[in-house]
Amino acid sequence: MQVGIDSFAAAFQQAGNRPVSNDSEALNQLIDRIERADQAGLDVFGIGEHHRPEFLDSAPTLILAAAAARTHQIRLTSAVTVLSAADPVRVFQQFATLDLISRGRAELVVGRGSFTESFPLFGLNLHDYDALFTEKLDLLLTIRDNEAVHWSGQYRPALTGQGIYPRPLQSPLPIWIGVGGTPQSFVRAGVLGLPLMVAVIGGETHRFRPLVDLYREAGRRAGHAPERLQVGLHSIGYVGNTTQEAIADFYPGYAETFTRIGKERGWPPVTRAHFDAMNSERGALLVGGPEEVAQKILRHSEALGGISRVTFQMDNAGLSHQQLMNAIDLIGTRVSPLLR
Repeated sequence: MQVGIDSFAAAFQQAGNRPVSNDSEALNQLIDRIERADQAGLDVFGIGEHHRPEFLDSAPTLILAAAAARTHQIRLTSAVTVLSAADPVRVFQQFATLDLISRGRAELVVGRGSFTESFPLFGLNLHDYDALFTEKLDLLLTIRDNEAVHWSGQYRPALTGQGIYPRPLQSPLPIWIGVGGTPQSFVRAGVLGLPLMVAVIGGETHRFRPLVDLYREAGRRAGHAPERLQVGLHSIGYVGNTTQEAIADFYPGYAETFTRIGKERGWPPVTRAHFDAMNSERGALLVGGPEEVAQKILRHSEALGGISRVTFQMDNAGLSHQQLMNAIDLIGTRVSPLLR
């Protein structure tokens, strides 16, 4: 099982007790953490894409390229690229360039995004949410498979044989589909034979098993080999020296962040009882000591029929740079060996 970290590049204004003075320092500390993850032997580091004041990841490939120059083994991916609001030609060019800089370590996780700010920002209609993604994914995969592209669609001018450059070092460039809880998204990934990254940020992880089974069955019916149908798990989590320490560090910032986001989405405020339920044996959160978290991931893997990758989203709880660095060390030296 591959183990990694996902980050949304939290801005310093929302960083709680993080001792940074400005957004520049926050970004440079993030790159330090990617370098530490590489040194700790983690497999992958992902950067999200948002267009909100509390996050600094509106241009994730720039962050990943900076990290590529300071790392050697770790794979560098998006988490996720909001493909519905992007031009697939530029997305491919950016990640192909990242692949060349990193000597073949680039990946994409593409999705529709859970926030919607990018649609009005780039002049798109939110009513076209799914149609935009379907069409743009088709174009992105066409570009991946063809240097000269013949393609036409509804939302972008046609391509009539133009070459798309540069070409990546990897062939093919790895593209995962990031999904939430929509059955059609699981089926689409299966039909296309693309690896699946499941974002589980609430509830109980085992409830996704019917959707994962739907993905695998769609892939089987489409003729894809089982080994192509990989499943990854993106989870909110944090590892401390002990479970008590991890919860004490993580809960206050988590409650503040998700209560604030909840006001936008109509969720109730986060309570400690709610948090404890989410962090229970079957809950979605991965907050605890190394052994407890590793055991929980293995239970999640069994519940989902086997997963090939798990990533921790840790920087949404106002944790300090040093706390995050320590967590990366613990995940690399104590959690990963138990999973592998």
